[in-house]
Amino acid sequence: MNGTPVSEAVPSPVRIGWLSIGALGILALALGTLQSVVEPALPLLQRELGVSPAEGALIGNALLITGAVITPVAGKLGDRYGGKRVLVRLMAVVSVGGLMAGLAPNLPVLLLGQVLQGVMVGALPLSFILVRKHLAAGESQAAIGLVVALFTGGSMVGTLCAGPIAEGLSWQWMFVLPTIAVIAATSVVARLMPHDPPIPSQHGIDWPGTALLSATLLAFMLGLVTVTRDGGVPPLAVGAVAVVVAALTTGWVVVERRAASPMVDLRMLAKPAMWHACVLTLVITTSAGMVLLLFPQLFAVSADGYGFAADTTGIGLFLLPGAIAGAVSDSVGGIAARRFGPRAVVIVGTVVTAATMIAVAWLHTAAWQLVLAKVLAAFAAGAGTTALLAGTATAVETKDIGIATSLLVVTRVIGVALGAQVAGAILDAGAGPMTGQPAESAFVTGFAVAGLVAASSLLVVRLTKTEKGVRA
Repeated sequence: MNGTPVSEAVPSPVRIGWLSIGALGILALALGTLQSVVEPALPLLQRELGVSPAEGALIGNALLITGAVITPVAGKLGDRYGGKRVLVRLMAVVSVGGLMAGLAPNLPVLLLGQVLQGVMVGALPLSFILVRKHLAAGESQAAIGLVVALFTGGSMVGTLCAGPIAEGLSWQWMFVLPTIAVIAATSVVARLMPHDPPIPSQHGIDWPGTALLSATLLAFMLGLVTVTRDGGVPPLAVGAVAVVVAALTTGWVVVERRAASPMVDLRMLAKPAMWHACVLTLVITTSAGMVLLLFPQLFAVSADGYGFAADTTGIGLFLLPGAIAGAVSDSVGGIAARRFGPRAVVIVGTVVTAATMIAVAWLHTAAWQLVLAKVLAAFAAGAGTTALLAGTATAVETKDIGIATSLLVVTRVIGVALGAQVAGAILDAGAGPMTGQPAESAFVTGFAVAGLVAASSLLVVRLTKTEKGVRA
């Protein structure tokens, strides 16, 4: 009786071919495109919707927040209910979100669409589940590499295509066209990919923890925008926002500590290597998040003063080298971590980022200066965070690798979102009362703060240098 279930749970590799893997890859390409159209188009979206840079930062952060929440649970859902079944349903949510963003008449509707689109992050672990179940070990590694490469390539396609689509049609089509591709690719995957049987589990999904983390991150982001909008709000209101965020955070921590199978096992933070890596990841990605918002904004500023008056297409071209550098840095960071150790990679990346940001605070009169600075910052941040991820994976027990990497992924998203909101707040505070356009000094302050935040990583490394068991 035991033989039948085993044969069904481990299907022969011949059950799927490269046509099915290609369909997964095309889906990843479409998702990467949909995910990346916002960055070059952010100044355009702010103008069209009449919102400030801090409010505009929410557009990208809404997707990141959902991604942070879905990442730890996507694999569990796929194992419990079947990878194909969950993948198709998540893509249905993404499609609704993409179409909602394409029809959005205002910022709240667009934000809701971005929140729904954020579940696309779960497509990668679910794709990995499918290829592992239906291919031999060597073939599955090649298939996973193809899916990841096409997802990364999709981010470059989105960076380049956002401008021509927005300017040739409208900004709504930036979301609609990739969404149509997602729907088509999902239909092909559903048709070609065989069903994979679910794997029973004695532990349920941590839905309370998932809901509380989502609420905490959203409240935090909205609180930052509220506090920094139009000169701020009364101290009493600031206190109320802080209390709400603190209460949600406390509730999430309590739920996670008591859950039988928490989405993020906070007990891992008791390990020195783990919490040191989380602190460093938070600092590095906060600086990276500031860079992520500041560069497109500066490219879009009128050329009458200090900007470049770039349209969405121009911004995409300026950002493309940085996107390529960020993609390359993932592989380089892992190799460098094995050869020199994560600590060395983090130190070098921190020095490069800090020096680059301080330099660009003073030298930003030519486009090539900003393009070069974006390349250096993207490469340094990507290599540093990948090195931390690789170092942490070797510092914890094998059974804890999934938990540890999930915690770092959540930390990474929080850092990027926090950095983007801080940068938006700095630009809002430095906006002219007549034009509403950030003054040059606001960008100088933003780049300088990003550099100082990155440099603080050196302090963290120094403080943890003598701690026993630190691997990052």
